[in-house]
Amino acid sequence: MENIRNVVIIGSGCAGHTAALYTARANLKPLVVEGHEPGGQLSLTTLVENFPGFPEGIQGPELIENMRKQAERFGAEYKLGHITSVDLSVRPFRLHISHEVIGARSLIIASGASARWLGLPHEQQLIGHGVSSCATCDGFFFSGKEIAVIGGGDSAMEEAIFLTRFATKVTLIHRRDAFRASKIMLERAQRNEKIHFLTNTVVEDVHDAGKKEVTALKLRNVKTGDVWDFPVSAMFLGIGHTPNAKMFEGQLDTDEDGYLKTTKYVFTRVHGVYACGDVQDRRYRQAITAAGTGCMAALEVERFLEEQGS
Repeated sequence: MENIRNVVIIGSGCAGHTAALYTARANLKPLVVEGHEPGGQLSLTTLVENFPGFPEGIQGPELIENMRKQAERFGAEYKLGHITSVDLSVRPFRLHISHEVIGARSLIIASGASARWLGLPHEQQLIGHGVSSCATCDGFFFSGKEIAVIGGGDSAMEEAIFLTRFATKVTLIHRRDAFRASKIMLERAQRNEKIHFLTNTVVEDVHDAGKKEVTALKLRNVKTGDVWDFPVSAMFLGIGHTPNAKMFEGQLDTDEDGYLKTTKYVFTRVHGVYACGDVQDRRYRQAITAAGTGCMAALEVERFLEEQGS
């Protein structure tokens, strides 16, 4: 194998770019494989107001681009594409990118997690304009508005409860009449006067893509078949995320939902392989925490390669 790198970073969101910056400044000449969602979830966000250092906020794509430029300034190399398969049983590790095989003395997995969407006709057009999968990120923008949360599990309950800090009314829409949420989370939501429940109902579309803002949801009752428009200013998805970790099945430990298991924050069970950001963080899922774990993974790679004499 001719192409052997000191460190390969999989993913180009906040975690991947931060890991690239730190390993590049350590003169490790990292290779960043951008992944199937270059820029990660932040590239789908409009205004980011909770990332330190930007008192007026910053657009998500601009923040991601600035991170990349900063890492490139110190020698990080970026490669468009995604890993199709990985072999962690050999050293250097073997990574397959399309028709190319790359060797890695160390590996940082920052492949993130993809929000689960409903697949509605106009859903993707309104992401960042009233359609969101992150209440913590976007709830503030809908202060004094009526909004909807979709889902029936703990994620949906947590989103709905959090959003009552801003919204005048939160309608939790669920396709069944029973909820998957834990009893304690369901009871907490039911006790909140701002939260209203609409069961046996599915969303068929979201309006109004032409205005670039959410004005209403097209709903259907699954029992009666009745269809109607439900006025709201935002739709938040509380149906979870899918970690981008399938390529490591059988090689690294995952939890029941596919998130990579780590110890000491970023260590996987394979020496020299580290995981950071949303691919291993199902609790916080914030840009700043992803960046923090990206830094940790980079520092551990430095120590690992020093130990190996690389």
